[in-house]
Order: sequence, then C-alpha cells, then structure tokens
Amino acid sequence: MRKTKLINSEISYVVSKLGHTDSLTIGDCGLPIPDNVQRIDLALKYGVPSFLETLDTVLEELCVEEIIIASEIEDKNAEMYEEIKKRFKNINIIKISHEEFKELTKTSKAVVRTGECTPYSNIILKSGVVF
Repeated sequence: MRKTKLINSEISYVVSKLGHTDSLTIGDCGLPIPDNVQRIDLALKYGVPSFLETLDTVLEELCVEEIIIASEIEDKNAEMYEEIKKRFKNINIIKISHEEFKELTKTSKAVVRTGECTPYSNIILKSGVVF
C-alpha cells in the first residue's frame, strides 16, 4: 500500500510520468475532455469528489511550477478563486479565457474529471522539478 493519500492508480501513474512543464488538468464535471487526451473520471455524483479535495490530494504528489485557470473564475466563482490562490501563493498563476483554457487542455497528459459543479472550477497544473 502507498503511504501517501493518493491511491488512485491512474492519477498516480500519470503524475509519475510527468516531466518538467508537462501538464495535468483537473476539471469540474462539465469540462469537455478532448478525445485524444486520457480521461480519468472520478465523478460519482454532483459534488463528489469535489474539485478542491481532488486538487489537494494531487498536490501532495505533484511538484507544480505554474498553473493556468480561466479568467472568468474571478467574477463567476470568487470563492473558488480565493481557495486556488491560497494553495499557490508562490506559484505563477496564468489567467486565460475559458475558450483558450479548453483549447489548452488538448496538450495535457490527462484530464481528471471531478464531480464539482461550480462554474470554472478547472485548473491546468504545469509540472515543476524537485531539484
């Protein structure tokens, strides 16, 4: 058994394969997932698992150097935006339009679908290095 909290084998495998600047997307249940990108579907029902619960678990395993979010989150989901900012105080936060965000998910190694159902609860995590 693993000692860390992340026990989902698909997410663990993707994280272990990420190189510097590779990306992993975590999205709400409505985010479209490109056909050519690995889908890791965790959604059980609306709200389960939550976006933040999933993000926090992934962050225990993944070194992140930069994140990308949709700029619309600032106005449409300010509470979630504040929670994201708390987790990335010393990390570069790039804001782009939601349409650009959806296009950028095509370059992710995988998209993790959560049960989150609040607007713009999506993030692209850019892998950093631990040395």
